Amino acid sequence: MTPLEEPKPWVAGEAGVEAKRHAPATVRNRDPIVDVLRDILPPTGTVLEIASGSGEHIVHFAEAFPALHWQPSDPDPVCRRSIAAWSADSERAHIAPPLDLDAASADWPITAADAVLCINMIHISPWTATEGLLGGAAGILPPGAPLFLYGPFIRPGVETAPSNKAFDRSLRERNALWGVRDLDDVEAVARRAGLDLEQVIEMPANNLSVVLRKA
Repeated sequence: MTPLEEPKPWVAGEAGVEAKRHAPATVRNRDPIVDVLRDILPPTGTVLEIASGSGEHIVHFAEAFPALHWQPSDPDPVCRRSIAAWSADSERAHIAPPLDLDAASADWPITAADAVLCINMIHISPWTATEGLLGGAAGILPPGAPLFLYGPFIRPGVETAPSNKAFDRSLRERNALWGVRDLDDVEAVARRAGLDLEQVIEMPANNLSVVLRKA
């Protein structure tokens, strides 16, 4: 694909042969996410993104935080091609080549990071991926370092938005192992892994930013 061609809209699992993919939600949520990241990311170091998808988020974050080294990852080779294509067009030297990393795996191809991000993965993957994400992040982060999660969640005592209920139904119809997760369940696994919940921030379109820190 040449830089002059428009990337086609795409969701995970439905990509075609073109290298550069476009996830429409990225344009809507990337700046609100940057606003949260300004308060939680370290000034320098390596930021690992789990399930980088199209690669659009990490390119935008690299532009916003040029002092950080950005490490994308995704288990899907189609996604890794897209990440590499977006990164090449950005000409940002502080974006590393994407890693083949499955969050559910016990063997991650990276041993240390100063922050970990995971955006819109937990609800479109099996629960084992969430467990692996939390355990893997806890294993590579130093004490006090953040794990940032973004997406829809169910919160006890907080009415779930009708759009999130409908989204949950559609996810489970596509794959019985997917679905909008209960934040209490995520926090319980995180706590057992050695991560403390620091804050939950309301975001646009009934999403949440969830900040955890390595104990």
